[in-house]
Amino acid sequence: MDRRSFLIGLPLALSACSAQEVWAPEDVVARAIHREPGRSYLTLYTMRNVGSGNGAHTSLLINASQRVLFDPAGSFKQEVMPERNDVLFGVTPRLEKFYVSFHARETYYVVGQTVDVAPEVTEQALNLALVAGPVPQANCARVTSGILRQLPGFEGFRQTWSPTKIEDDFAKLPGVTTEEYREDDADDKTLALEEISAILREGQ
Repeated sequence: MDRRSFLIGLPLALSACSAQEVWAPEDVVARAIHREPGRSYLTLYTMRNVGSGNGAHTSLLINASQRVLFDPAGSFKQEVMPERNDVLFGVTPRLEKFYVSFHARETYYVVGQTVDVAPEVTEQALNLALVAGPVPQANCARVTSGILRQLPGFEGFRQTWSPTKIEDDFAKLPGVTTEEYREDDADDKTLALEEISAILREGQ
């Protein structure tokens, strides 16, 4: 699906500001590709405020013909997973854990919801994510819910700006499993990013 077709099928009321284009070279992406055979699934990540419970961010892990993370308007800047307009490539389970750990801290926790779907559904999600970005700030839930609404079995999802509403809709899917991730790191995410970046550079 090309970008024009995606935008026609996904009526977004995006803000006037535009997001920065990021486009990793083909050879870099090709070297990073990670596959996890045996299952096709989607994992929705919702970052929630510890005090209020309000959702602050939404992202979508897609295990299709390759394992990617759609992190619209995300702040996890690193040098291991190449990015193309909010799609991170080469998402191994280890790197996924670093991503979750980056977001979990004393003021926010992370909810991960996983559901197995048919291979063609994850492949459709992958294709939609590849043309969805770059996503402007504050539009993460709007764009993610728009992608999910186009998938077979997800037609009842609401088009929403609220990460928690997507989480609520995801919870209604048959067979969904849910985990919470909590850490007591300081609220300053730059400290977590520095620590994670150092570990990744050292190859630990």
